Amino acid sequence: MNDFNEYVRECFSAVGETVIKSMMGGYLVYLNGKLIGDIGGNELFLKRTPTSDRLLADSELRYPYEGSKTLMHVFDKFEDKDLIAELLKGMYAELPERKPKKAKRK
Repeated sequence: MNDFNEYVRECFSAVGETVIKSMMGGYLVYLNGKLIGDIGGNELFLKRTPTSDRLLADSELRYPYEGSKTLMHVFDKFEDKDLIAELLKGMYAELPERKPKKAKRK
């Protein structure tokens, strides 16, 4: 894991368990088991929810990777711990529960 990923994990871990998993050349960011965003290069992209749209209204919206169908917020306010806490708690409440894995057939 690179330094940027570790920095994101440290900043977000005050709100909940933050796990970053390698996926398709980038990384997926999970908070307490829910997917909240992507990391590509040294940029963090957060999913759009009512809370992120409200709190990050001035952030740039971009596609996190080529071929992505989802515009996401580019997040760069890592020093603002109060914003991070409000943002992540609101996003977590608004994002759907993780779908259970299907049982493997024998």
